[in-house]
Order: sequence, then C-alpha cells, then structure tokens
Amino acid sequence: MVAEDFLQDPQVRQWLDGVEPAWMLLTFESLRALRHKPSAIQTAIRVANDLSVGEIAGSPVARNTLILLRQAIERGGLPLTATGNLSRAVVSEMCKLIEWPDYDQADAFRFNKVINEPDFLPLHVVRQLAQAATLVRAQRGKLVATPLGKSMLSDARQGSMLAILFHLAFWHMDLGYFGRGLLGSWPADAGVVLWSLSICANDWQSAEKLTRLCTIPEPAMFSGTWDRTPYATEARILRPLLWFGLLECRSEKMPDSRFGEHHFYRKAKLFDRLLAFDVRVDFSEGARHDRFISVCRLSGTTTTAIACTCGLIRRGTACVEAD
Repeated sequence: MVAEDFLQDPQVRQWLDGVEPAWMLLTFESLRALRHKPSAIQTAIRVANDLSVGEIAGSPVARNTLILLRQAIERGGLPLTATGNLSRAVVSEMCKLIEWPDYDQADAFRFNKVINEPDFLPLHVVRQLAQAATLVRAQRGKLVATPLGKSMLSDARQGSMLAILFHLAFWHMDLGYFGRGLLGSWPADAGVVLWSLSICANDWQSAEKLTRLCTIPEPAMFSGTWDRTPYATEARILRPLLWFGLLECRSEKMPDSRFGEHHFYRKAKLFDRLLAFDVRVDFSEGARHDRFISVCRLSGTTTTAIACTCGLIRRGTACVEAD
C-alpha cells in the first residue's frame, strides 16, 4: 500500500524526525473544505470583519496601510516611478513612519546607496496589498486613495480592512515572491496550514517543527541536497502571519554560528480573533490511514506524502467537533 511504501522511505523518515502532522486529525470532508478559499458558501474558515480600532492597531499590515492611506490623502497623491513603485523621496519619508516586526532598517539598507521601494520590504508589501484591495490606485503618475480607501479611515469601516487584506494575501497573491521562488508555490493549501497552526502554535515552536506539523508535503520538497522546507514555510506563511499580527516571533543564536539563528513562533491574540474554523476531527487510527491515501490522491503524491497524526494534540484542545 502507499502508506507502507511511504513509511519505509528513509528520506521521509529523516525529514519527519518523529513529528506527526496535525492535518491528519481532520475528517476528509473538512480537509477538502479547508483547501478552498473562504466565501459565503465555503465556511470552513471564517475571517472576522468586525475588529475594533485597537485590534486593527495590533496588526502591522493594517496599521501601516492606514499610514499609507493618510499620506496619500494629505499629500494629494504620492509620486510614482515609471515602473509603478513609489518614488525614492516618498520611500525616504515612509522609512520614518513605518514600523515593522523583526525588521532592522539599518541592516536591510547597509549595502544600498539609494533606497527604492522594493528595497524597503514593509512599504513594498503594504503598497502592493493596498493596491490589490483597491484602497489606492495609480492616477496620472501618483498613488491616490480611492473612495473605498478613504472610507477605511473611519472607525466604522476599519473593522473590515484586515479581513480584506488577509484574504487577498493568502488566497490571491503569490507569496512565493517573498521566498525568492524557493520550492515554487509550496506550501499550498493555506487553509490547512492555518487550521494546523491554530492548534499547534499555542506555545513557542521552531519553524522546522511547525513546517512538519502544518504543511502537506509534495515530491519537490525532497529533490534538493538540503532541507529547504522551513525557509519556504517561513517566507510564504509564518513571516506574513507575523506581519499581519497573528504570530509572534523570537530568535535564538545557533551554537558555533556567527550569523545563523533559529526562529520560533507562537500565536498572538489576534490569530483566534481574526480566524475561526468549522471543521470536524476523527481520532480513529483507521480513519487517519484512509485520509492519508485520499490526500495522496488529491495532491498527486505517491510515496512522498505524510501519513501520520499530530502527537502534540490531545482531545479537547482543538476548537473543533470530534467524531
């Protein structure tokens, strides 16, 4: 059987390192539902659109989007370059206004003689998201706030802004850009990863551990000479969640390494406030095995898929209905 062949693969055993993924606790129907983006019909994931002003302020993405909107309104538009990026003069001013988690401007700019928008990652992220959400638009060489963007400055409308930006980021934008194309679009299935994080990231966990707990693997993961999966997961999932204010991060220096660090993540309060899940879990061994076979077929994966359950999870800790 596929599971038996898979579990005998020494490469997979080494990659797992004894960790059992959380998503294998889901019933197959819930697993399929989480692979769809949230909508009025697909309700396995619900993104709150009624956050308070204080909760919005706790999200770096939302907080700095409001700064960008206010600047665009107060200055009658922000000058753009021919490529559609904000001008260097604007970038210089925004560097003084934007604060971003786990980001050192001096370190980021130490090799740059001039600072263009893509060199200043926080501004680049915020501008792209705001433009994708039609909060701002290019008009006659300037970035101007749209009527929708202007409305977001009112307390009544701000509550929905983070939901709009989050939905765009995780289900419409290519977050692989932040990983410089590492492992292509993997990890996909953002909904599955987000649910897995909701039950596995209550306490500090390393990026390596969370990668094994929360992602559905694909064959391309094992094609390299070194384990690229934690870096891809950080770039596409963990770091963006940090930017949105849903995760907290801390670092520890690697022993015998001058620059290397281990990164650890856990949920922030905003995670459970913004995201809710309507799923079912099944703890029976046979059901887990059947889901493994089904996931292999859904993913187009044969002997390089994960077939186990999350050893960190206990009955009663997940806000889901268990069969």
